[in-house]
Amino acid sequence: MRRHRSCAQGRGPMNLMLPRRFQSAERCTRRSARKACCRRVSTGTTLQGIIMKYNAYDTVTAVVKSWTSKARSSNIRSTKRNSNFASMPAYKSIRKYEKVGAMLGIKSPFFRAIGGRVGNSCIIDGRKVINFAWCDYLGLNQHPSLAAAAAAATDEYGTCVSASRLVAGETLLHAELEREIASFLGVEEALLFVSGHAANVSTISTVVGDGDLIVHDEFVHNSAVLGARLSGAAVRTFSHNNLEALENILHETRTAYQNVLIIVEGLYSTEGDVPDLSRLIELKQRFGAWLMVDDAHGLGILGATGRGCAEHCGIEPKSVDIWMGTLSKTLASCGGFIAGSRALVDVLRYAAPGFVYSVGLPPAMTAAALAALRVMKAEPERVERLRANGRFFLREAASAGLNTGNSRGLGMLPVIAGDVIATVKLWHKVFDGGINSSLIVYPGVPLKGGRLRFFLTSEHSEDQIRLAIGTTSACLRGGRVPEANRAVASMKG
Repeated sequence: MRRHRSCAQGRGPMNLMLPRRFQSAERCTRRSARKACCRRVSTGTTLQGIIMKYNAYDTVTAVVKSWTSKARSSNIRSTKRNSNFASMPAYKSIRKYEKVGAMLGIKSPFFRAIGGRVGNSCIIDGRKVINFAWCDYLGLNQHPSLAAAAAAATDEYGTCVSASRLVAGETLLHAELEREIASFLGVEEALLFVSGHAANVSTISTVVGDGDLIVHDEFVHNSAVLGARLSGAAVRTFSHNNLEALENILHETRTAYQNVLIIVEGLYSTEGDVPDLSRLIELKQRFGAWLMVDDAHGLGILGATGRGCAEHCGIEPKSVDIWMGTLSKTLASCGGFIAGSRALVDVLRYAAPGFVYSVGLPPAMTAAALAALRVMKAEPERVERLRANGRFFLREAASAGLNTGNSRGLGMLPVIAGDVIATVKLWHKVFDGGINSSLIVYPGVPLKGGRLRFFLTSEHSEDQIRLAIGTTSACLRGGRVPEANRAVASMKG
C-alpha cells in the first residue's frame, strides 16, 4: 500500500529515542491513510516490530536527513544563546546518530586508526586488510624517493616555514614545485596552498563577489560550495553533467551579472564520471564566463600520461581559466594548488586569504610532492597500470551485477547500495571480509544513494580486485564471506 506523505517523509510513528515530534503519529486528513500508516506506536514496541510494520529503514534515513538539515539551519540561523557546546544542535545530532546506530547494532565505521605504512593493503584494528580507501592512485606513498626527498628537505630547511610566504615563508622548493606543476599541466603559472579545500575556498571567494554569478554542477566538492557561499556572489546549480541546463541558466541570467564563474570537476569523486569539457569551453566562450575545473582526482588518472581532464578530453589546457588540484592524492603529499594564467596567479598571490594569511607548505611535504611529480613523469607505466585496473574492475563488477552508476572505470568506482543504514551495514560486512573501502552516505550523496567507493591504485593486483568484487557481491546478496576469503585478504600485498 502506498504510504501517506507524512510517513514517507519521516514524520510517521516511530519511538527510536527520537525527538518528541517523531514519537507520535501526524494528524492525517485522509482517514484511510491514517488507518494504514499513521497508527501510534507504544513506547514498549520492539525495534524488530517497528522495522517489520513501518519500514523503519526508510523512516530512520528520513529522520537522519531531518536532523542533519535542522542542525545546519539551526547553527546558522538560531538566535538562542548556547551555554556550552553540548547544547548545539550539531552536537545533539551526532548523539542521535549514535543512538540509532546502537539500536540497530551498527558500530561507527569512522575514525578507525591505521597502523604502519599504507599501500594496497594496511593494518586496521590489528589485522591486515586489502585497502581500497586511499586516493594513492599511483602507489607513490611507499616510493623510496619521496621519503628520501622529504628527509633531505627537513635536514636543509627544518620542519616548517613558520610564516606566510608573502612576508617570510618562501623557499626555493615552493617556487620549484610551482614551476613544474605549471609546466606539466601546460599553463603559465601555479600557486600552492596548504590544502585543496583552502585552494578552492580562497580562490572562488577571491575572483568573484557581489554582483557576480557562480553556476556549478550539483556534485562539486564541499570546498567549492563553501567558496561560492562565502564569495557573496549569486549562486545557481545545474543537475549533474546536464550542460543543457547550464546553457539555459546562462541564457537567462548572463546579462544581469558582471562576471560569471562556471565550476565543474574533472573527475567526480562520488560518481566516477567526467564532464564534456569541450562543450563547457564552448559555453563559457559564448557567454563570456570563466571556467574552473576542480581536477583533484583527475591528476594521475585521466589522460595517457596522467595530466588530467584536459589531456583526457583532448583540449588546450589554457582554454580553461582556473585549474585546481591537490597534492594529497596522486602526489602522495599534502596541500593544494591553483594553476592558470599569470594574471590569475598574481591576483591570488596577493589577495587570496587562504594564501596571504596562511603559513606556507612544510618543506618535507613540498619536496615529497615534487619527487612524486618527477616519478610520475619518469614512470608513465604506473598510469597505464592504473587505467588497466580501472577497466578490469568495471568489467568484473558488471559481471557480478554490481551497480557502479555512471562510473567510467577511471581510478575510483562506486558500488551503490541504497539508504544510509543498508550502506553502513554493507560496509561492515565487506570490511569483516578483509576489504577496506570508503563509505559515503547522506549528506555526501543523495539519501538513497549511499555507496562504497573503491579507490584503485596502479599497485593493486587482479586477484585483489576479484576478491573485493566477490566479497561485496556476496555481502549484497546476504551471504556470508567464506573464511578462506578473509585469510587470502590478510596475505595479499
